[in-house]
Amino acid sequence: MATAPTPSPHGPLSGVRVVELAGIGPGPFAAMLLADLGADVVRVDRPGGPGLAVDPAYDVTNRNKRSVVVDLKAPGGPDRVLDLAARADVLIEGYRPGVAERLGVGPGPCHARNARLVYGRMTGWGQDGPLAPRAGHDIAYIALTGALGMIGRPDEPPAVPANLLGDYAGGSLYLVVGVLAALHHARETGTGQVVDAAIVDGAAHLSAMIHGMLAAGGWQDRRAANLLDGGCPFYGTYQTADGQYMAVGALERQFYDEFTTLLGIADLAPARDDVARWGELREAVAARFRSRTRDEWTAVFEGTDACVAPVLSLREAPHHPHLAARGTFTDHGGLTQPAPAPRFSATPATVRTGPALPGADTAAVARDWDVPGLPTSSSHPHRKAGQ
Repeated sequence: MATAPTPSPHGPLSGVRVVELAGIGPGPFAAMLLADLGADVVRVDRPGGPGLAVDPAYDVTNRNKRSVVVDLKAPGGPDRVLDLAARADVLIEGYRPGVAERLGVGPGPCHARNARLVYGRMTGWGQDGPLAPRAGHDIAYIALTGALGMIGRPDEPPAVPANLLGDYAGGSLYLVVGVLAALHHARETGTGQVVDAAIVDGAAHLSAMIHGMLAAGGWQDRRAANLLDGGCPFYGTYQTADGQYMAVGALERQFYDEFTTLLGIADLAPARDDVARWGELREAVAARFRSRTRDEWTAVFEGTDACVAPVLSLREAPHHPHLAARGTFTDHGGLTQPAPAPRFSATPATVRTGPALPGADTAAVARDWDVPGLPTSSSHPHRKAGQ
């Protein structure tokens, strides 16, 4: 009888080498995801830091990485990055189009040193198009794609979904998908390539189903007028007696029937199928939720298929019994943070190290990657979180 393979302690990308040219936002998050999955990610920090006003000891997006400091504008700086690229499988950069080329670390010189390299480019607008050279942030990218205009009440400005929808969903995750696909191609063919991950492309791609519904006449092109955007009274959020909120997603008939019964408005259940009565139904649902606290309603719906959940804060979420049982959040080095996702049966991913401090790993990287000439001093002496 064959024995099961011993799980890898490092994740499914163990053995993959990644160079990350330091930036802020979606690039570091994408590199964190690769690092979480086991890749050896070396972050090339710049002297003075990338400009994010967060103590590096608390920047969770730099966990599971190692850091060196290289001044790309100094003599020999670009050569140090090219030395790393020559030994890497992947390089990620998030500069404006043309900047990496001007610094001497664009795809041309990198591929001249390593034809198999996957060169991942993370931008908001993409590498070409009228807006490509312009500055921008998450909110502008999702605004142009139609995604922002879908979110919020019809009589109020669109609601801002932090920077989750553009930077991380439309940006980081698409960059990672592209990098992994190109890495597979490189291993099959021996040829690397450039991955152009633009947030506008990814955010637009996320709305594929809705565009199909729009074309079919099943989606109205305005806020809070549809099944999934708060227009439906049994798919939305409601305030409770203590000023907290409950989230309702009772779309299917059997879940809806359980929801209305437990809420105490079973007599109004037929209003589900009459859009003209949705206003009446919404008022009834809102009134019922205002009659008890969030915790009381949580207890009412606990263990049911009514598809109702309490709206928790960032500090509350790690303590929810389900998330605690799954270990969805973890504590490492005194920092509570989301655990690596997704999960793998044979190659589990873990938080191995805390946030990489700029330049702290130069000697180890120089040794492990056999890169002579890396500067060994760091201009960023920071404490570890929790110290």
